[in-house]
Amino acid sequence: MPKVLISDKMSPLAEKTFKERGVEVDYKPGLDKDELLKIIGDYDGLAIRSSTKVTPKVLEAATNLKVVGRAGIGVDNVDVPAATNAGVVVMNTPFGNSITTAEHAIAMMMALVRQIPQANASTHAGKWEKSKFMGMEITGKTLGLIGCGNIGSVVAERALGLKMKVVAFDPFLAPERAADLGITKVELDDVFAKADVITLHTPLTDQTRGIVGTEAFKKMKDGVRIVNCARGGLIDEAALLEALNSGKVAGAALDVFEVEPATENPLFGHENVICTPHLGASTTEAQVNVALQVAEQMADYLLTGGVTNALNMPSLSAEEAPKLKPYMRLAEQIGGFAGQLTEHGLKRVMIEYEGHVAELNTKPLTAVVLEGLLSPLMSTVNMVNAPVIAKERNIQVTEVKHDREGDYQTLIKLTVETEKQTRTVTGTLFANQEPRIVEINSVRLEAEVAPNMLYVINDDKPGFIGALGSLLGYNGVNIATFALGRKIEGEEAVCLVAVDQPVQDIVLDQVTALAHVRQAKRLTF
Repeated sequence: MPKVLISDKMSPLAEKTFKERGVEVDYKPGLDKDELLKIIGDYDGLAIRSSTKVTPKVLEAATNLKVVGRAGIGVDNVDVPAATNAGVVVMNTPFGNSITTAEHAIAMMMALVRQIPQANASTHAGKWEKSKFMGMEITGKTLGLIGCGNIGSVVAERALGLKMKVVAFDPFLAPERAADLGITKVELDDVFAKADVITLHTPLTDQTRGIVGTEAFKKMKDGVRIVNCARGGLIDEAALLEALNSGKVAGAALDVFEVEPATENPLFGHENVICTPHLGASTTEAQVNVALQVAEQMADYLLTGGVTNALNMPSLSAEEAPKLKPYMRLAEQIGGFAGQLTEHGLKRVMIEYEGHVAELNTKPLTAVVLEGLLSPLMSTVNMVNAPVIAKERNIQVTEVKHDREGDYQTLIKLTVETEKQTRTVTGTLFANQEPRIVEINSVRLEAEVAPNMLYVINDDKPGFIGALGSLLGYNGVNIATFALGRKIEGEEAVCLVAVDQPVQDIVLDQVTALAHVRQAKRLTF
C-alpha cells in the first residue's frame, strides 16, 4: 500500500480521500526541516500547500518519494528541476481555486476604483469625507490582462459581465480562444497603452519577473490602476512606489508581495494602496476543492499510474493508463533493447508511432522509451527525468506519428543514432496485449522479450544454429525461445534467443568465438 505524508494544514477531505482510495496517509502539519528530513524517506507521496519547502536536501532524503502534490497553483516552494532530476513527479491543482482567485481580483479592482477600504476607515474614524473619495466608473473602461489562463479567463468573463472591454497579453492564448471569450488578444505594450486597469494572472518565471517595472509604467495611461493577485515579484515594488508617488499610477491593489509573509513593505501605509495577505485562494470552497483534487491526483498516480496536472512530465489520465499499459511495456522493452546494445555516445533518437498507437497519448510512451534507452547507460533514470537527461546531454529526440497502418495494426519503431552507427528496433503488440520485437536493423523476426536473452549477429551459413544450440546445451543453458531473421540469403542474420538463466561471461566468450559470429551480447530485462 502506498504511503503519503500531508505536511501542511489541509482540509480533512484530503486525508479521507487518500484512505478511501486505499492509500496509507499520515497527517503531520507543522513539521520543521529536521523533522521532515528524518521521516520523508518512509513515504511514496508528499502532499503540501505553501509552508513545506521541497528542497534538494529534502529530495535527497526522500529515497522512496514518487510524487509531490501541491494543493494550489504556485510551486515556488518546490525545487521542480531538482525533483525532476530525482525522478519525482510534481503536481499542482490549477483549477481548484481559479474562481476564488478570480473573484478576489475582481473584488480588489472594485475596491480600488471606489476606494472602499480608505472610505471605510475614514467613516469608522467619525469623518464624513464624501468629496475626498471620488471613484471611477468601470463600465466602458478597458481591463488589461497579463496572462489569460485558468484564472485570467474567469476574470475576463466577469469583467465582460460588468460591461468592460478586455484586452489580453498571453503568448499561449489561441486566437480562437480569445474570440470565444469575447476579448482582444494584443501584445504586452498594447496592454500597457490601452488599459485603464491592469491585472496580472501569470506564473512567476525568469521571463515574467519584474514584467511590470519602470519602463512598463512609462508606457501606461496616466491614472492607471494595477491589481496583482498572482505572484509577488511580477511587479517591481520600488518602481510601483515611484509611479504611485508621481501620480502616474492612481492606485494599486496587491494580494501578493516580493517577500512573504510581508510584515514590512515600503508600499504599506500608502494612501492609494490596498493590501491583503495573499487571500486569493482563501475561501472554504477553494480549500476543499484543492485538497480533494490533490488527494485524487496523487492517489491516481500511486495506484494506477495516472498523471494529472504534472509540471514535469506528460499528463496521463487514469482512464488512459490501462489502455497504455501494454504499450508502456513494449516501449520500455524497445528502449531497453537498444540501450543495452549502445556502446557509443548517443546523438539522435527518433520514435515513430504507427497505426492504433498513433491515436493514443504518446508523450508518456516517449518518456518510457527514453527511460529504457538510458537506464543501461546510467543509474537513477525513470520516465520523469529521462527527457531532461536526454536534453542535458544534447541528445536530439524526435517523435513522429503515422496515420497509416502497415503490415501491423500497431507499431513502435525506435531509431538510435550514435557517434559510430545507426540502429533500429521495432515492436508491436500480439493480441493487443503481449509485446513482440518484430524487426532489428531492418531484419524481420518475431521475438518475445524474456528476462534473460542472447543477441547474436552472424553470417547466414549452414550449421550455425546447430553449433549455437550445442554450445548452450553443453554449458547447461536451456533455450526457451529462438528467433532468427535475415535480409538476404547468405549474408547478415540476427538471432535472438531467450534462455532460462543468465548467460555467464565464459559462455558469452564461447559464443563470440563461434564461426560466423560477428557480435554477441547478453541482454537482461
